[in-house]
Amino acid sequence: MIGFLRRRAVGLVLTVWIVVTCAFAMMRIVPGGPFSEERKLPAAVLANVEARYHLDWPLWRQYLQYVGPLNLDEHGLFGDRERVFGGVLAGDLGPSFRYRDYTVNQILAESLPLSLALGSLALAWAVVLGGAIGVAAAACRGTKLDLALRLGAALGIALPNFVVAGLLVLVFALTLGWSPIAGSTSFAHFVLPSLALGAPVAAYVARLVRSGLVEALQADWVRTAVAKGLPYRTVVLRHGLRAGLLPTVSYLGPASAGVLTGSLVIERIFALPGAGSHFVASALSRDYTLALGVTIVYSVLIYSLNSLVDFVYTRLDPRIALEEL
Repeated sequence: MIGFLRRRAVGLVLTVWIVVTCAFAMMRIVPGGPFSEERKLPAAVLANVEARYHLDWPLWRQYLQYVGPLNLDEHGLFGDRERVFGGVLAGDLGPSFRYRDYTVNQILAESLPLSLALGSLALAWAVVLGGAIGVAAAACRGTKLDLALRLGAALGIALPNFVVAGLLVLVFALTLGWSPIAGSTSFAHFVLPSLALGAPVAAYVARLVRSGLVEALQADWVRTAVAKGLPYRTVVLRHGLRAGLLPTVSYLGPASAGVLTGSLVIERIFALPGAGSHFVASALSRDYTLALGVTIVYSVLIYSLNSLVDFVYTRLDPRIALEEL
């Protein structure tokens, strides 16, 4: 267990460093800057603004400042008395160029909980509904119900979540008036976005649970349990389901990360002020620090969720040891 955590901690540090380096390089290669607007600023004003945020430094110095080098003396590592921010190593993601009165840490502290709440709700109902559909389809294998559930799952996979979002708004918000369209002040505002965000995941979970359970129910040890006279429901839920969930658990790692970090379009459609909306806005306005901050947070979430899934996988299948992962 300690060795597993140590390896994953080292891997997390290396992953974050690679992500920061690549994202920093790509953001600076793209033409334009955070202060490039349709109406150009006077040269003197632009020079003062860039000097304030050290954008006039060479890129290698800007990169080292963003990572967060330690100050070696009272003048700083580069002989500067004032640093814009402490850097990633100090947990300081810097000031936002778009929202001048806020830092990236403050923006993420306000918006990230909303995105996590939306993603968690979407993932919860997707796993419950998709798992139930998969179990029902496997238990009724070869019947008309199985065919109908499989067609529904295929349709859920084929439709992008923004199409599902449009259909949900058209039916439940505009036609029936059962749900608000936009906002984030109550639980009702999260119902339609979570359904749209979790629909593809529910479809994949249903297919994986069905295929895994069908394969498990054909195993010899399951046939032995049936031959001993155990009720079919007990065989399916207590014996077959645990083995049948292994493919689903493997999928839930990247799926969870995708749901928690992939709500950019859904947040824009339903006007939710989450981290995804800020990420889109920062990319369009060349807000370097905000875009990099969201990228770093999402990278840590993805890595952590994948590590958690690996741990759960060993609990479901004792044949796999943590030392092997």
